[in-house]
Amino acid sequence: MIKPLKNYVVLKKEKNLEEKKVGSIILATSKKDDANVANIIEVGEEVKNSELVKGAKVIYKEYSTTSYKENDDEYLLIKDEDILAVIK
Repeated sequence: MIKPLKNYVVLKKEKNLEEKKVGSIILATSKKDDANVANIIEVGEEVKNSELVKGAKVIYKEYSTTSYKENDDEYLLIKDEDILAVIK
């Protein structure tokens, strides 16, 4: 597992797939509506915002992340200041 340093947060994007049936073929495409929505997996020691906790669902700035892949899981590292909102 990843342990973020300083004011970084580890996010994991939700896998939102939209299924579309064409004849007898099912096509799965990613949903664009939730493109910048993810769940917090880990929080760095210097994150001061008390709403940024494990399990919170957040909206983050596009193009402000660094991706990391481990096995089949893809994680995003982001500074806490680039998280725009918490979804409740």
